[in-house]
Amino acid sequence: MGFMDKLKGVRGKVAQQVDKHGDKIGSGIDKAAAAADKRTKGKHSDKIAKARAKAKDGLDKLDGRNDDIRDDRDGPAGPGFNGPSTPPPPPPPPSGPRP
Repeated sequence: MGFMDKLKGVRGKVAQQVDKHGDKIGSGIDKAAAAADKRTKGKHSDKIAKARAKAKDGLDKLDGRNDDIRDDRDGPAGPGFNGPSTPPPPPPPPSGPRP
């Protein structure tokens, strides 16, 4: 059994697990995206949304059926992810003497 045969076997096992647990994996991707967006206070929401979408697309393609991750992409990052949970704080007032 060559390396490529072993690789195909592993890919098949991964595809089975993705098919079985795709909804849980997708939920984890959503939670990770929300946590990252919260930590960056929304500064990188667009990049996080793109990464989230690519991760879900890649995961969905693992078994070649595009049925694992239910996501209708109704928001900037899809359902379950609506950007930062709180708006960023206002900028601090200018320091120094006032004119």
